[in-house]
Amino acid sequence: MIPYIPNLKVGVQRTTIYLFLVSLTLLASCNRSSNELKTLQQQVWKNPKDAGAYMLLGNGYARNERYSEAADAYKSALAINPKLEEAYHALGAVAFNQKNYTESLKYFQKHLEHAPKDSLTLYDVGNAYMQLKQFDKAAKSYSEAIDNSESFTEAHYNLAICYLNTGQRAEAQAIYEWLLKKNNYLAVSLQKHFNKK
Repeated sequence: MIPYIPNLKVGVQRTTIYLFLVSLTLLASCNRSSNELKTLQQQVWKNPKDAGAYMLLGNGYARNERYSEAADAYKSALAINPKLEEAYHALGAVAFNQKNYTESLKYFQKHLEHAPKDSLTLYDVGNAYMQLKQFDKAAKSYSEAIDNSESFTEAHYNLAICYLNTGQRAEAQAIYEWLLKKNNYLAVSLQKHFNKK
């Protein structure tokens, strides 16, 4: 019996072709992003008083992780329409992604002035407080998010993390048992936090 020896030349050729195709895909993606941003910039230049165009441009910049440019676009939208509540939330998200949690809180709380029961923003406020290690304030925000959206499993999970950090194991255990029925992945992840504390 003759052992099979792969043709290394064919393997190298296939790998080279594969890498070439991957690089073409990445290049096409970059070109799409660049073209998208150019189109969005042109919309803003054509309609400099359109807050919605600035919001779309800000979203484009944020998708491309160009956060300072995104923030500028969102601020321009607010200059046109100070009541544009989604711009405050977007500015909070941009600041959060830049790890400027104090700044993100300012914008998230401004958004809550316009939409006080917005579960997602309450959750984001909790996340900012959690990053600042202010677990009691984070827990309050997560609880409010849950009050407005009972099935918000991620808010329950983060609330349990806060409870563990403030020594409230029984409350965290109750959330763990609830998560076992609702989202096993989060329950397993939470169990790891119990083992650390």
